[in-house]
Amino acid sequence: MGVTNADDGEPGLHDVMVRTPESDETARLGVVRCDRMWSVTLDLNGSTWDGAGSNLFAALRDLRVALDGAQILLGVNGARPNAAVSGMLAGMGEGRSSFYAWLNATDARAAKAAEDTAVAERIRVLQDPAQGGDRAYGAPRITAELNDGAPAEKRVNHKRVARVMRLARLAGIRLRRRVKTTVPDQSGRRHPDLLQRNFTAARVNTAYVGDITYLPIADGTNLYFASVIDLCSRKLAGWAMADHMRTELVTDALIAARRDRGSLAGAVFHSDHGSVYTSKDYTKLCNQLGVTQSMGAIGSSADKALAESFNATLKREILAGTTTFPDQATAYRAVFRWAVRYNTRRRHSAIGNISPNTYETTITATIAEAA
Repeated sequence: MGVTNADDGEPGLHDVMVRTPESDETARLGVVRCDRMWSVTLDLNGSTWDGAGSNLFAALRDLRVALDGAQILLGVNGARPNAAVSGMLAGMGEGRSSFYAWLNATDARAAKAAEDTAVAERIRVLQDPAQGGDRAYGAPRITAELNDGAPAEKRVNHKRVARVMRLARLAGIRLRRRVKTTVPDQSGRRHPDLLQRNFTAARVNTAYVGDITYLPIADGTNLYFASVIDLCSRKLAGWAMADHMRTELVTDALIAARRDRGSLAGAVFHSDHGSVYTSKDYTKLCNQLGVTQSMGAIGSSADKALAESFNATLKREILAGTTTFPDQATAYRAVFRWAVRYNTRRRHSAIGNISPNTYETTITATIAEAA
């Protein structure tokens, strides 16, 4: 069927002619806009058909579906345009040609919607730990995963990924909670700030940053995690866990880093002024390993921002939205699994959305070729 013009009618209400295979009959087309939604109603011989959408085009398309795909406007196949509806579109700031362009793009929009649905399903897999995914991944890392090894025509834009995730209510894990873990040093021992908030390095095994964070247990106790992070590759080169914050916690982490690297001679290690980092035992170990200590200003978390960010990521991703671990054994296992994944598989935005181990392999090969 088609619709032809009878007269312009009053604003928002238009007399039209509905053309069926049997006959032409007069009907009335009403248009209402409420907030951000459009509603159209066709009244024919006491029967009504409705359409609604986020814009006028969508509402008219919905009405066409209700009429079994009937053409609401003439002019589609060379017929005379519908002056009443054309005037209605113009009066509401919409052009008739724009409507036809929107109408003709229906199949393309449906195809795009189907593609978005497929992308959403792939994202669900990438966020599903049971299928090797990571629940902490947000749009940037999901984009990198989707594009990894994909041909140019199959790559997806990060804005599209963010939009699909928002519409599908998919998001990375978020967690915010703070507990003080820095015990101020009372000895007066100081080390200069060699980084000056420049958390980068041209080569691996030349500069590190570290800190202590807590991991809450359901019985009210805490475990404590000490880190040693390479500023070039962001690799977690060394770490240690214990139920205390004594000096052995940070010395164990540094020794673990030395074991991973083979040697730390000539490297810089940056930390806060916590008593464990300024202790005689820790300073002695640094001297033995050939490590130069560096410390930011007292009371400034910005001077160790990379370590603070790492701690937040660690707790957000292993706690996965919960507030505590059920017991210490579970916490140990979760941290071990996460640390392995962090170095070998987890994508890091600061190094091109690849894993630290992959980055180190790449940069080492590049330096070797340059030499």
